[in-house]
Amino acid sequence: MNGKLKFLLGFGVFFVALWFLWNTPVVYPLKIFVVLLHEVSHAIAVVATGGTLDSITLDPMQGGATYFTGGNAFLALNAGYLGSLFWGGLMFSAAQTRWVRTDWVNGAIGVAVILLTIFFVRGGFGIAFGIAFGLTMFGVARRIGQTWNRRVLTTLGLTSTLYAILDIKSDVLDRPELHSDAHMLAELTGIGTTTMWGVLWIAVALSFSAWLMARAFDKA
Repeated sequence: MNGKLKFLLGFGVFFVALWFLWNTPVVYPLKIFVVLLHEVSHAIAVVATGGTLDSITLDPMQGGATYFTGGNAFLALNAGYLGSLFWGGLMFSAAQTRWVRTDWVNGAIGVAVILLTIFFVRGGFGIAFGIAFGLTMFGVARRIGQTWNRRVLTTLGLTSTLYAILDIKSDVLDRPELHSDAHMLAELTGIGTTTMWGVLWIAVALSFSAWLMARAFDKA
């Protein structure tokens, strides 16, 4: 079987499995991890533009918030959904690059989540999740081989990419009345509506995802 056919079959199986398991406890921790990536992306944009990160919270209903002072609010608000999309693409690309030690990458993710949790995450649920997820990723990195570490990293990357798209649709396009990042961005800039920013973000997300899959297919 040639590489491109294996690629198509493998990702076909992955997406079918993810579709059926999406609302089950199996995928739930991955969703919360993507929420954390969303909030961390806000935080990075804030700190990079001279602001101060105060804290991050996560809640069991797949929500989160980043509390900060200063920084560039325009960039910070754009960074959430697009940031989790970027991190997903980065993890997926790393998993598809044969010379990358995916056990090191997964271990680094685990350590990073634990450190972020200790220093910035507040609230019982967020702290418990961050420590548990970080320790799990560190254990995965140490105890399973390269093949399974690569599969774990691929799963994290694809889930993050897909969830970013679905999250934009759910939070912005389906429920424009929510006080979402897009709603705040429309208020901040006075340009367009919540829906306009949502359409812009989802266009970027779909284009990026298509490019990512095409690039991986060409390399297969």
